[in-house]
Amino acid sequence: MTRNLFGTDGVRGTANVYPMTAEMALRLGAAAGRYFRNDGMNGHRVVIGKDTRLSGYMFENALTAGLTSTGMNVLLLGPVPTPAVGLLTTSMRADLGIMISASHNPHADNGIKFFGPDGFKLSDDAEREIEALIEGEIEPAQAANIGRAKRIDDGRFRYVERVKSTFPHGMRLNGLKVVIDCANGAAYKVAPEVLWELGAEVIPVGVSPNGTNINAGCGSTDTRAAAQAIRDHGADVGICLDGDADRVMILDETGQVADGDQIMALMAARWAEQDRLRGGTLVATVMSNLGLERFLATRGLHLERTAVGDRYVVEAMRRGGWNLGGEQSGHIVMTDFATTGDGLLAGLQFLAAMIETGQPASALARNFDTVPQLLRNVRYERGQDPLAAGPVQAAIAAAEGALQGKGRLLIRKSGTEPLVRVMAECEDEGLLVRLVDEIAGAVQAAV
Repeated sequence: MTRNLFGTDGVRGTANVYPMTAEMALRLGAAAGRYFRNDGMNGHRVVIGKDTRLSGYMFENALTAGLTSTGMNVLLLGPVPTPAVGLLTTSMRADLGIMISASHNPHADNGIKFFGPDGFKLSDDAEREIEALIEGEIEPAQAANIGRAKRIDDGRFRYVERVKSTFPHGMRLNGLKVVIDCANGAAYKVAPEVLWELGAEVIPVGVSPNGTNINAGCGSTDTRAAAQAIRDHGADVGICLDGDADRVMILDETGQVADGDQIMALMAARWAEQDRLRGGTLVATVMSNLGLERFLATRGLHLERTAVGDRYVVEAMRRGGWNLGGEQSGHIVMTDFATTGDGLLAGLQFLAAMIETGQPASALARNFDTVPQLLRNVRYERGQDPLAAGPVQAAIAAAEGALQGKGRLLIRKSGTEPLVRVMAECEDEGLLVRLVDEIAGAVQAAV
């Protein structure tokens, strides 16, 4: 059975356009409710969080209607980071967790992510079974067994305390001036609170959500506002989150950006020195830079690569018993502390390294020289398959031949947007640009 609705991170798309309609959200809620309340008993729970998108209200209500119609009791958290949903699903003994967010996407998009009772994202098999239920008749609960919905007012504070507990005991951020960019998203309250309570001088950016400004000119996908704030205030470091706060980019005191690869390199090296890195292994995706792999190898550490998507990183970590992984895009997963990527938690680990070493952010943010990497995105209409076109396949084959022994090539469809991602790495930058341009051009012609 194939998955038609679910991508690499739940169901995602433009609000009020299939599949992100209120009707589909209601059916998703009902199908998920039927899947988890399969014993006919009352008392089953689901927690729902969301980011700050305007459409979040619509999907929250539709999901609640679907879930309660099958007898699930719904606990509404309001705007909270995605990792808070994973945490609270387990701590509140829920059967299911749902996050309404399209992460780093523009405000017009939205998404629905599912977490199992263990706080981890649902497996592909579970998503297939939920899709199968959607396609059939979903049996509602009897009238006396319809579920209830309740607002949970302290979910944000529970998450704040959990994140603070991961910071080294007794350590404070006194004397550090920190820019925190919350992307006008889900962490707009919790992130500044955590940093202030730990003693930092906080300079907030992107903390005035209005429903349509999430990720707009701010956050981990556009760090210019944070960089300017660093320069204006003479800050020591910047932490830039995305719309649902499961990604992070770190900015040093000059405003230069350290991506997920550099952050993972720092953490892997430090954890290995402290005998905390299980199996001497870091898990990352095929998108991570070859420079990261070389950096780890010089320290006797191993890089385990997975398909793109933090859920696949987590699945590999659980299979191998490893405790550190992530993506170049800024998902940093530390299973000692959380069940999914947590940008704020990763930012605190970086701040702890600054305090423990006494080094500035710039000294910790550049751990290896990157191999030149180029990524081009080509948008296509949903339903098209540009990678099947003969000229595209020919361009890819020619590039693979030219790169043999000189670099890497990765061509894939995005799991969250209708984009073909054309990525290559090569020491020869001229060859790199030419090959990526040729493949991207062939894809563009095909669409």
